[in-house]
Amino acid sequence: MECGDSAAKPRYSHNFLLSHCNSTPRAYNQVMSDLLLTNGKIYTFDSARPHAHAIAFAAGRVAAFDDEAIAARIARTETLDLHGRVVIPGLVDHHIHFTAYAMSRTRVQLDGARSLEQVVARVAARVATAQPGEWIFGHGWNHLDWTIPEFPTRAPLDAIAPNNPVVLDRKDGHSTWINSAAMRAINLTRDTPDPAGGKIERDANGEPTGLLRENAMDLLKGKRGFYAENISDDALLSAIRTAHQLGIVGIYNVEGAASLRAFQRLHAQNKLTLRVRHTLPAENLERALEIGLRGNLGDEFLRIVGVKIFADGSLGSQTAWMLEAFVGSDNCGIPTTPIDEIERLARAAAQAEMMVCTHAIGDRANREVLNVYEKLRREGLTAPLRIEHAQHLHPDDIPRFAALHVIASMQPIHATSDYQMADALLGARARYAYAFKSLLNSGARLAFGSDCPVETLDPWVGIHAAVTRERANGEPRGGWYPQEKLSVAEAVRAYIGAPLCKGSLGDALVLAHDIFTIPAREILQTRVEHTIVGGKIV
Repeated sequence: MECGDSAAKPRYSHNFLLSHCNSTPRAYNQVMSDLLLTNGKIYTFDSARPHAHAIAFAAGRVAAFDDEAIAARIARTETLDLHGRVVIPGLVDHHIHFTAYAMSRTRVQLDGARSLEQVVARVAARVATAQPGEWIFGHGWNHLDWTIPEFPTRAPLDAIAPNNPVVLDRKDGHSTWINSAAMRAINLTRDTPDPAGGKIERDANGEPTGLLRENAMDLLKGKRGFYAENISDDALLSAIRTAHQLGIVGIYNVEGAASLRAFQRLHAQNKLTLRVRHTLPAENLERALEIGLRGNLGDEFLRIVGVKIFADGSLGSQTAWMLEAFVGSDNCGIPTTPIDEIERLARAAAQAEMMVCTHAIGDRANREVLNVYEKLRREGLTAPLRIEHAQHLHPDDIPRFAALHVIASMQPIHATSDYQMADALLGARARYAYAFKSLLNSGARLAFGSDCPVETLDPWVGIHAAVTRERANGEPRGGWYPQEKLSVAEAVRAYIGAPLCKGSLGDALVLAHDIFTIPAREILQTRVEHTIVGGKIV
């Protein structure tokens, strides 16, 4: 929603901040500012006032611009001369697993490994310092980056850790690799059945290989290395500081009750400076509705907004639900939740005015979820609807996002990280993978995030990926399916919570250089000099 249009509320409200720009500016005419930024190049992303040279914040909100902002200065006002530097609205990560990210710092980091042997060596180094029987957790392996791109088995882990349970999450979080000690600890045997929506990989003799896919990972229960019940306030605060250093002022956190409790602890101590919009896992929805929960319960720093549902798996684990099989196989992926159950959950949430966020990677998963959303719209339900990832689409389904007012919650870094895998597994169908520009041109709203810790928390990497469709090393030259590139302004707009305008929450960034004029490749070097949340430099 544009600030200049504040008098007319949209039928489908998707604003992150849930506060529209003040339609009666005179309320701010005699404001005394707490923070004043002057002599800058301010990009507001407000169609009514796209640019300004000064901005004043008071009582946590944007109070005034330009001469009016300067006139609001008083003795106690903190004043920052920008010397021509750029200001933009604060960035929001619209899809993140934040406590998992905070805890991932303590796990064995496996991303970037180029062989099975490199992964095993990193795990062995951790085992060497572990106590007997201590669980070893790792994250980030990607067999498609290895010299021999095959899924791993428990054997190499057994060789280095016969007595320590080892649990290693694949980069996408949709497959977990474990050793025999871990299998013994959770009583996983050849007689353990595959759970609904999951798969225990087995060898030719029917013995588990050590690879768990999708819902089979639930057999580990709390033993996956980032159970949020165990997170300390210090670890969470440290992760929040890192987010602020990168320019992130808010998040949509797609985690569970333990994560919500962790954020509540910080909020109760007045330590929460990150605006958290939290979803509930689908399995908690009925209980929440029974006690009367409705959408948007909370305040400007912590709010419960909706429910997260899974329709399928991921491309890398080859569990994305596809209309046609992956190249060279008869595998069409795994639908992890029955469609009638998705419809039941989505309808119940929408009736309670809760945002419905459904994970869909494959083109069939996206189509089936859009079919469900179409039913809800025909029933007159106006709750916000999102598809998380929306990675692989059939071209016929692209216009449906705008027609049904469905937000495409996407992660641009996936496009450049996964492009070779997408080409290999999808062939020509990859043309409509990560179709940012096609969706935008159709009228859909994009909401960008990181999916961290699957990918980096750094939003500038995501903006660079959306603008160039290239990796940091410049590959593929000219960009992967370059017709899907976005402009810098389009990419940034998908990351911001709301424009800067009178009455909006006072969240902004001061940048070291102008990202709208530098060569696109230099976006990766973007430095945030100040992050402002609620009118305060954090």
